[in-house]
Amino acid sequence: MVGIMDSVNQRTQLVGQNRLELLLFRLNGKQIYGINVFKVKEVLQCPKLTCMPRSNPVVRGVANIRGGTIPIIDLSMATGKRALADLESSFVIITEYNTKVQGFLVGAVERIVNMNWEAIHPPPKGTGRDHYLTAVTQLENNLVEIIDVEKVLAEVSPTSEVISVGVVDQQTQDLAVNKHVLIVDDSSVARKQVMRCLQTVGVEVTALNDGRQALDYLRGMLDQGRSPSDELLMLISDIEMPEMDGYTLTAAIREDSRLAGLHILLHTSLSGVFNQAMVKKVGADDFLAKFRPDDLAMRVVERINGAVEPA
Repeated sequence: MVGIMDSVNQRTQLVGQNRLELLLFRLNGKQIYGINVFKVKEVLQCPKLTCMPRSNPVVRGVANIRGGTIPIIDLSMATGKRALADLESSFVIITEYNTKVQGFLVGAVERIVNMNWEAIHPPPKGTGRDHYLTAVTQLENNLVEIIDVEKVLAEVSPTSEVISVGVVDQQTQDLAVNKHVLIVDDSSVARKQVMRCLQTVGVEVTALNDGRQALDYLRGMLDQGRSPSDELLMLISDIEMPEMDGYTLTAAIREDSRLAGLHILLHTSLSGVFNQAMVKKVGADDFLAKFRPDDLAMRVVERINGAVEPA
């Protein structure tokens, strides 16, 4: 595993090409799972863990890594499976999601593979509502499951969804009534968080699951003789999504002159890696790390107030 992450910082050329790199790993058993390399800071043999009283049972302890104290989450337990028993032979994947760093305890780490987002598909419809998958793919005749980490983290350490008093005033809510926002996110947890936030602001919301659906939706509006740039206050899109990622969606929108005026906010848990330069590369208007309800609400409020015609 030495050196497996050495070239992560050189992989930014994947941006806008609808490609990703997955770090493959196993929990208990033969099933293969994947996590986006861009969210991985480090992979190491499981260090000594210190148990924390009254912590969530899936948090096996904390570890001191690079001078910081990091919670270590048993990813097998967190997704409803049995706990990993042999810690000495297990690995920890250090990740950054939503500006927070945590470690995921896994049974084994395999390798990194380069894939196209078009080969990543939503979970089969028969999986129900209680699964922890955000996507699946096939690799060498093996099913690879991509875990909805945002759902795991929301259960282990819930994030407040309350907008602070004063962020949205009554005048803005009155103006928001006729405003429509399109949101795109493959995580059901993230979609619900954003929807509740925007509904508090007062705007109408349409929520879709991936970039392909969003692009089809926008083109459908155009086919009906409607103008998305006029009807939609803004598009709020995740970056990591099956079929078509947020960067490719943004680039496709910017290539269509009929969609030129559509305001695009990329809203993602990839907070530690992607920066404004990468956002500008594909033509997005703004970038916001998940999930900060006040910041998200303020972005929408700014758009509402900016859309008001001066007297």
